[in-house]
Amino acid sequence: MAATPEKITLQLRKMQEVDLSEIAQIEQSGFPDPWPERSFQDCLHLGYDCRVLEQNFVIQAYGIMVVENGDAHILNLCVRSELRRKGRGRIIMDHLLDLARAGEANTMFLEVRSSNLPAIQLYESMGFSQIGVRRGYYPGSEGGEDAIVMALHLFS
Repeated sequence: MAATPEKITLQLRKMQEVDLSEIAQIEQSGFPDPWPERSFQDCLHLGYDCRVLEQNFVIQAYGIMVVENGDAHILNLCVRSELRRKGRGRIIMDHLLDLARAGEANTMFLEVRSSNLPAIQLYESMGFSQIGVRRGYYPGSEGGEDAIVMALHLFS
């Protein structure tokens, strides 16, 4: 009898305090200048839209967004490094876009490292356009790395 492939069950849910140590580990491995765990805790306490994508109780990706004054802003989005380019980022972005529309945001904004070509390609494929550059936005040697500022109009 042939073995049955493991069923992939992905679940989107609200981030919780108990998730923060796992999220901090993913963040540490995903970024050269990671957020400290306290920043995630602050986002939860401020009531931001903090979501995780998990499979079999293991967090695959997370995203944090704030909606204010008719605009949505992605503050952080990360996918486990070994799972990148497998659709997890798109799943969580689609969910955040739905939340932004439900919150009556007109435009969604985000910043992305100028060197993060896979993420830029993902955002462009979802309809985001570059609207600016923030010079030296991300900490690093020799003045830091530029951020590409991108926007998507949610209602046409």
